[in-house]
Amino acid sequence: STCPAMAAECGDRSSTLRRCLDVLRDARNDSEQFAALLLVTKAVKAGEVDARTRRQIFDAIGFTFPNRLLTSRQPPDGCPEHTFRALGLTLLACFCTDPDLAGHSQILNKIPTFNDVLVSPCPPDATSMVDDVYQCLSAVLATARGPRELVTKGTVPALCQAYMNCSYGSERALALLLGLLAIAEEKCWQRDAPHLLAVLSKLSEDFLKSEDMTKFELCEVLPHFIPLSPPLTQDSQGSECLRRLYKGLAKILGSKLSQSQRDPALKLAACLVQACGSEWIPAGSAGSKFLALLVNLACVEVRLTLEEPDPLEEEGKKEMVTACYVLIEMGIQECLKEEKPLLEEAQKMQLMRIMEEAFGAVIFYLKQVKQEELQDPFVFASVRVLGAWMAEETSSLRQEICELLPFLVRYAKKLFRESSPAANLPQPELLSTGGSDLPRDALRFLLPGFCHLTAEDRPRDILISEGAPALLCEYFLHQWEVLSSEAGSLAPLTSTEMSLQTASGIFLNLVVTAPDSVRRDKSFSSLMDILLKSLPVLLPQKDHLVLAANIATLGLMLARILASSAALQESQPAKEFFRAAILFLSEAHTTQADPGSEGLAVAVSPTYAGVWAELQELWFLGMQALAGCVPLFPALPQAILQARWLQDLCGLLTRVTPASVDFELIGAFQGVLVELARASKPCRDLILAHHGEEWANLYGMAALEQCLSEP
Repeated sequence: STCPAMAAECGDRSSTLRRCLDVLRDARNDSEQFAALLLVTKAVKAGEVDARTRRQIFDAIGFTFPNRLLTSRQPPDGCPEHTFRALGLTLLACFCTDPDLAGHSQILNKIPTFNDVLVSPCPPDATSMVDDVYQCLSAVLATARGPRELVTKGTVPALCQAYMNCSYGSERALALLLGLLAIAEEKCWQRDAPHLLAVLSKLSEDFLKSEDMTKFELCEVLPHFIPLSPPLTQDSQGSECLRRLYKGLAKILGSKLSQSQRDPALKLAACLVQACGSEWIPAGSAGSKFLALLVNLACVEVRLTLEEPDPLEEEGKKEMVTACYVLIEMGIQECLKEEKPLLEEAQKMQLMRIMEEAFGAVIFYLKQVKQEELQDPFVFASVRVLGAWMAEETSSLRQEICELLPFLVRYAKKLFRESSPAANLPQPELLSTGGSDLPRDALRFLLPGFCHLTAEDRPRDILISEGAPALLCEYFLHQWEVLSSEAGSLAPLTSTEMSLQTASGIFLNLVVTAPDSVRRDKSFSSLMDILLKSLPVLLPQKDHLVLAANIATLGLMLARILASSAALQESQPAKEFFRAAILFLSEAHTTQADPGSEGLAVAVSPTYAGVWAELQELWFLGMQALAGCVPLFPALPQAILQARWLQDLCGLLTRVTPASVDFELIGAFQGVLVELARASKPCRDLILAHHGEEWANLYGMAALEQCLSEP
């Protein structure tokens, strides 16, 4: 029979699906089966198939017959070449409306066939075949295994090509790409960056050229094609995309807009900031004005929204304000940038005032947050951006921040204690407001601000009264466990390590300014135990030298206050800690040729030189703390002798040119030498044997000279 004849038969609506299924089951040859199949597919296309009937069709023919149709290369006489393939795809599209079947391996292994249809030329009479493929791919995407299978089997390049070629159904290709990127963005970019970049290039070009509502529609689409990695700025095509997006956004935001037009543009700008910082904004007058406008608009939006009685009830408001937070955080960074700043000084001062008003609104909002709202991701986003302000701006809104501190401590405590088992997982991006079950390490973003605040009396007293030290000790222990368990312990600086360093800074402030409170708070004894055990492990890993400096110095400072505790007196962990602390302090300096003379000069050791700017202050503080520990720990002088540090230090001071040793370094050495000479006769004798009185006089170490001259 011919296709026209079959088509006429399909038009006979008196034939029922049940009769078709009977024929399919009882067919004696391919011709009969094919005729019945046409009736089935006609009904399928007419949308007459309910779930029960669809299952009956599948039970009657399974995947075997569609598979045969897809592989058959000989169409019936008078029919187009793609006839069998189209019928097979129609049946698969029908099956895919059942979620269980859509995830079946027999469907998943057809993904390359679906891809092939998308990238092949589409004859005018084959558009239904393309529709069926899109229906299948959409169904597969909605299954658990589907996104991974689509990415690994090459659907991303096929969809990109279909969209770029403006093929039939190309808008559905774009919609599927958006769906895939929403679920598996990182894997998509890892495997198919050139194809996705080509789509981004086309979208950005359309965005720049468009003069109608398409421009605002593209503002909604483009964020899905801005990867966090790899950075677009590292690629010439990506950089060109960014240039177009900047010019398009500058044109939009420089015009008079309704809120429905402005909001998507600000969200797109926030997405670009999250991916590229401010690198996509060109230097110069136009770029600085654009950046200032972005931050200004974001601050106005935050104030207008958060100062309202019910600020976030309108749909989409939380997402919008969160995008504004990203822009404001960039504003903070740009106002503080000294090297190659985009902003002029007058712009910086103006923006700081505007941002201060916006943060007043953020604080106002946080004061209204109810207990049942604490798991809202928007509260987290608000605390995070406030943490960025507190980290940099130390004098603004001080009264308001002090009033908010009890809430911030309680909030951070609640989130930490409820999610700490997963707190080492990557933090959600600031633009992400979905999924309150994600781990949320609020303390990580509050630590820098707390570090500033613990240096001042009133906020420090509030933090202590709210139990912040105990919370921070728990947090420090947890972060240390995370760092210790990370694969490849010599990895580059992580947020975990940064948090440990900042927490150490807070503890140092408390040890220096509130020693009585530290002495009374039992959590500091627990902290001391962590420090004793962590330094010997950390110090040999030279990539963690700054963190080791923090822990060594904090441990020595804390040991002076807790000297009477059993953990510090003659315990094995204490011995190992002091041995490691001595090693850290002793290896910081060496000798080198003195350019100004024929002698030697003191110099920072090569291992320390690269990070000396970060740990210099810690080293001097550590030397001061060690000097304070010597009279408190009788075994310490002997440990210093065993490490041969005293011998090496005396030798260094004997060999180098006195003029090469600066006054601060002389003071640090003298502090330790005096305490050793007073506390230990073997140490005093060794210094004298190395002509200590002579070089003490040469270096102007009056206290050491006097100590050595005493009987």
